[in-house]
Amino acid sequence: MPRRTLDFSDWLTDRVHHIESVLEQALPASTVVPGSLHDAMRYAVLGGGKRVRAALVYAAGEASLSAGTAASAQEIALDHAAAAVELIHAYSLVHDDLPCMDDDALRRGRPTVHVKYGEATAMLAGDALQPLAFELIGLMPIAPALVVQATQLLARSAGSLGMVGGQAIDCESVGKVLAAEQLQQMHSMKTGAMLEASVLLGGIVAGAGSSARQGLETYAAAIGLAFQVVDDILDVTADTATLGKTAGKDAAGNKPTYVSSMGLEGSRELLQSLHAQARNALLPLGPSAARLAEIADFIVGRDR
Repeated sequence: MPRRTLDFSDWLTDRVHHIESVLEQALPASTVVPGSLHDAMRYAVLGGGKRVRAALVYAAGEASLSAGTAASAQEIALDHAAAAVELIHAYSLVHDDLPCMDDDALRRGRPTVHVKYGEATAMLAGDALQPLAFELIGLMPIAPALVVQATQLLARSAGSLGMVGGQAIDCESVGKVLAAEQLQQMHSMKTGAMLEASVLLGGIVAGAGSSARQGLETYAAAIGLAFQVVDDILDVTADTATLGKTAGKDAAGNKPTYVSSMGLEGSRELLQSLHAQARNALLPLGPSAARLAEIADFIVGRDR
């Protein structure tokens, strides 16, 4: 793990470069049969991105490091967990961009996977990224009981009670006005679940105790919603070049968002409240949670 003396920008750059290297090695080479599928998988995963989920894994691990496991084993396990959440995220983006879903042609400033490789290959690439994530979780060199916990957490967070379920609610809600509680439930599942999983996976790998996990859970729930609020704000305030994806897509698709429900100023007030909740949840963890606090600042700062 990089030293805590690094400033946040340098630490985040280090973690982004590191996880890119981990993902590069974890993905099958394009020369391995079926080459076209593996090429699409690599295109989907290695095409840039903020790597916030991976950063959350590493930061939560840093906040929870235990003396009970060898440092080298913890670092390898954190690499596997960070890569796994990025693979799940990448698969979800590939599927979200398909014509049957959001029908988007641009992602991270490049053509989406189905535009470049065709719909069938894009679907299969997403399908293949998901089990690769669980393979990496299963290979973590930590106590078997912790591997089981991590596997269950990732499965629940990515499935019908988490990310996929939230996406289903999103699809069913087009053109509808959702109550505040319904909107929060949808986004807690669609976006928040995997962000929460990233934090909690870092805690599991590092052997966080029950009190530390409670603080991580509260932090993760707040920051998961905050991330979505910022996305909703940016959808109406930023341009396509800045976002790297089509701006105004939610409004054009008549989708319920925090901005459509609460207005721009109301959304920003909620964002500041969630930011405070996240930071306050970290207080019992002390100085070791500094990176998590900085990530909260970074997420909220995307609206500036």
